[in-house]
Amino acid sequence: MSEAQQWYYNTATGQVELGPKSPMEYRIGPYPTKQAAMDALKTAAERNKRWDDEDHAWNSWNDTK
Repeated sequence: MSEAQQWYYNTATGQVELGPKSPMEYRIGPYPTKQAAMDALKTAAERNKRWDDEDHAWNSWNDTK
């Protein structure tokens, strides 16, 4: 996949962009499709929750004693 075919979510504007147009600190991606870029915040929230749940399980494995 070339950079020109990659989609990014711009956190400053809330818009998706074809190719890396905005500064790196405002981009999430790359994503293979426009829809995947549009879902970037939802995907990030789901991953963060899963990782938080995994951290909680890891850190509390010995809480039952």
